[in-house]
Amino acid sequence: MRLTLKACLGAGLALASALSTTVATAAEPALAGTWTLTAADRLKPDGARARDYGEHPKGRLIIDAQGRYSLQIFDGDRPRVASGDKRTATPEENAGAVLGSSTHYGTVAIDAAAHALVFRIEGASFANWEGTEQRRKYVLTADSLSYQVPTPRPDGSIPISEWRRER
Repeated sequence: MRLTLKACLGAGLALASALSTTVATAAEPALAGTWTLTAADRLKPDGARARDYGEHPKGRLIIDAQGRYSLQIFDGDRPRVASGDKRTATPEENAGAVLGSSTHYGTVAIDAAAHALVFRIEGASFANWEGTEQRRKYVLTADSLSYQVPTPRPDGSIPISEWRRER
Protein backbone atom coordinates (compact mmCIF):
# COMPACT_ATOMS: atom_id res chain seq x y z
CA MET A 1 0.00 0.00 0.00
CA ARG A 2 1.44 3.35 -1.04
CA LEU A 3 0.67 6.42 0.97
CA THR A 4 0.92 9.83 -0.58
CA LEU A 5 2.67 12.67 1.17
CA LYS A 6 -0.69 14.38 1.56
CA ALA A 7 -2.20 11.29 3.24
CA CYS A 8 0.79 10.96 5.58
CA LEU A 9 0.62 14.62 6.54
CA GLY A 10 -3.12 14.36 7.11
CA ALA A 11 -2.71 11.30 9.34
CA GLY A 12 0.13 12.99 11.21
CA LEU A 13 -1.94 16.11 11.83
CA ALA A 14 -4.89 14.01 13.02
CA LEU A 15 -2.61 12.12 15.43
CA ALA A 16 -1.01 15.33 16.72
CA SER A 17 -4.45 16.83 17.25
CA ALA A 18 -5.62 13.77 19.20
CA LEU A 19 -2.48 13.78 21.33
CA SER A 20 -2.71 17.49 22.10
CA THR A 21 -6.36 17.04 23.13
CA THR A 22 -5.34 14.26 25.50
CA VAL A 23 -2.59 16.36 27.06
CA ALA A 24 -4.82 19.43 27.32
CA THR A 25 -7.49 17.51 29.21
CA ALA A 26 -5.02 15.71 31.53
CA ALA A 27 -5.01 18.81 33.72
CA GLU A 28 -6.97 21.93 32.99
CA PRO A 29 -4.66 24.94 32.68
CA ALA A 30 -6.53 26.56 35.57
CA LEU A 31 -5.75 23.56 37.79
CA ALA A 32 -2.01 23.48 37.15
CA GLY A 33 0.09 25.36 39.69
CA THR A 34 1.15 25.41 43.32
CA TRP A 35 -1.55 25.38 45.98
CA THR A 36 -1.28 25.96 49.75
CA LEU A 37 -3.69 24.26 52.13
CA THR A 38 -6.10 26.64 53.88
CA ALA A 39 -8.41 24.05 55.50
CA ALA A 40 -8.41 20.30 56.11
CA ASP A 41 -11.78 19.70 57.73
CA ARG A 42 -14.50 17.12 57.89
CA LEU A 43 -18.21 17.55 57.46
CA LYS A 44 -20.07 15.67 60.20
CA PRO A 45 -23.36 13.84 59.51
CA ASP A 46 -25.24 16.61 61.37
CA GLY A 47 -23.81 19.23 58.96
CA ALA A 48 -21.30 20.70 61.43
CA ARG A 49 -17.74 21.23 60.28
CA ALA A 50 -14.75 20.15 62.40
CA ARG A 51 -10.97 20.20 62.03
CA ASP A 52 -9.52 17.01 60.60
CA TYR A 53 -5.79 17.79 60.84
CA GLY A 54 -5.72 19.92 63.98
CA GLU A 55 -6.07 23.64 64.46
CA HIS A 56 -3.06 24.47 62.30
CA PRO A 57 -3.10 22.18 59.25
CA LYS A 58 -0.48 22.74 56.60
CA GLY A 59 0.03 21.34 53.16
CA ARG A 60 1.00 21.76 49.56
CA LEU A 61 -0.48 20.53 46.29
CA ILE A 62 1.61 20.90 43.14
CA ILE A 63 0.11 20.10 39.72
CA ASP A 64 2.08 20.41 36.49
CA ALA A 65 0.71 21.12 33.01
CA GLN A 66 0.56 17.39 32.18
CA GLY A 67 -1.55 16.59 35.25
CA ARG A 68 1.17 15.05 37.44
CA TYR A 69 0.64 16.01 41.06
CA SER A 70 2.15 15.73 44.52
CA LEU A 71 0.01 16.38 47.60
CA GLN A 72 0.92 16.65 51.28
CA ILE A 73 -1.37 17.45 54.22
CA PHE A 74 -0.08 17.56 57.81
CA ASP A 75 -1.47 18.26 61.24
CA GLY A 76 0.69 21.24 62.17
CA ASP A 77 0.52 20.21 65.83
CA ARG A 78 1.43 16.52 65.47
CA PRO A 79 3.84 15.37 68.17
CA ARG A 80 7.55 15.42 67.56
CA VAL A 81 9.56 12.27 68.25
CA ALA A 82 11.25 12.87 71.61
CA SER A 83 14.28 10.70 70.76
CA GLY A 84 14.86 12.52 67.47
CA ASP A 85 14.99 9.13 65.69
CA LYS A 86 11.80 7.90 64.03
CA ARG A 87 12.99 4.28 64.37
CA THR A 88 12.69 4.60 68.17
CA ALA A 89 9.41 6.54 68.23
CA THR A 90 6.81 5.56 70.80
CA PRO A 91 3.48 4.07 69.67
CA GLU A 92 1.82 7.44 70.40
CA GLU A 93 4.42 9.31 68.34
CA ASN A 94 3.99 6.85 65.46
CA ALA A 95 0.20 7.21 65.64
CA GLY A 96 0.57 10.99 65.47
CA ALA A 97 2.81 10.69 62.41
CA VAL A 98 0.43 8.33 60.60
CA LEU A 99 -2.88 9.93 61.55
CA GLY A 100 -1.42 13.43 61.29
CA SER A 101 -0.46 13.20 57.63
CA SER A 102 -1.83 12.38 54.23
CA THR A 103 0.51 12.32 51.25
CA HIS A 104 0.12 10.96 47.76
CA TYR A 105 1.19 11.54 44.18
CA GLY A 106 0.19 10.47 40.70
CA THR A 107 -1.92 12.16 38.03
CA VAL A 108 -5.05 14.26 38.31
CA ALA A 109 -7.56 15.17 35.63
CA ILE A 110 -10.94 16.82 35.45
CA ASP A 111 -13.99 14.80 34.45
CA ALA A 112 -16.03 17.73 33.14
CA ALA A 113 -19.22 15.69 32.67
CA ALA A 114 -19.24 14.54 36.31
CA HIS A 115 -17.66 17.78 37.57
CA ALA A 116 -15.10 15.69 39.44
CA LEU A 117 -11.38 15.66 39.99
CA VAL A 118 -9.96 12.24 39.18
CA PHE A 119 -6.87 11.35 41.21
CA ARG A 120 -4.97 8.32 39.92
CA ILE A 121 -2.78 7.55 42.89
CA GLU A 122 0.61 5.99 42.18
CA GLY A 123 2.18 6.30 45.64
CA ALA A 124 0.75 7.21 49.05
CA SER A 125 1.63 7.28 52.72
CA PHE A 126 -1.51 5.12 53.14
CA ALA A 127 -0.45 2.15 51.03
CA ASN A 128 -4.07 1.00 50.50
CA TRP A 129 -4.57 3.98 48.16
CA GLU A 130 -1.73 3.02 45.81
CA GLY A 131 -2.98 2.03 42.38
CA THR A 132 -6.46 3.42 43.04
CA GLU A 133 -8.55 6.07 41.35
CA GLN A 134 -10.42 8.56 43.52
CA ARG A 135 -13.08 10.95 42.26
CA ARG A 136 -13.90 14.10 44.17
CA LYS A 137 -16.49 16.81 43.54
CA TYR A 138 -14.72 20.15 43.39
CA VAL A 139 -15.07 23.93 43.18
CA LEU A 140 -12.33 25.79 41.29
CA THR A 141 -11.90 29.55 40.97
CA ALA A 142 -8.89 31.55 39.82
CA ASP A 143 -7.41 31.51 43.35
CA SER A 144 -9.07 28.65 45.22
CA LEU A 145 -9.73 24.94 44.94
CA SER A 146 -11.86 22.85 47.26
CA TYR A 147 -13.00 19.26 47.07
CA GLN A 148 -14.50 16.58 49.23
CA VAL A 149 -13.99 12.86 49.41
CA PRO A 150 -17.22 11.24 48.17
CA THR A 151 -17.26 8.20 50.46
CA PRO A 152 -18.03 8.95 54.09
CA ARG A 153 -15.76 7.54 56.78
CA PRO A 154 -17.12 4.91 59.19
CA ASP A 155 -18.26 7.74 61.52
CA GLY A 156 -20.20 9.30 58.62
CA SER A 157 -17.94 12.34 58.25
CA ILE A 158 -16.66 13.54 54.88
CA PRO A 159 -13.16 15.05 54.52
CA ILE A 160 -12.97 18.46 52.84
CA SER A 161 -9.75 20.08 51.59
CA GLU A 162 -9.43 23.74 50.64
CA TRP A 163 -6.43 25.25 48.82
CA ARG A 164 -5.24 28.73 47.82
CA ARG A 165 -3.26 29.26 44.62
CA GLU A 166 0.25 30.62 45.11
CA ARG A 167 1.13 33.54 42.87
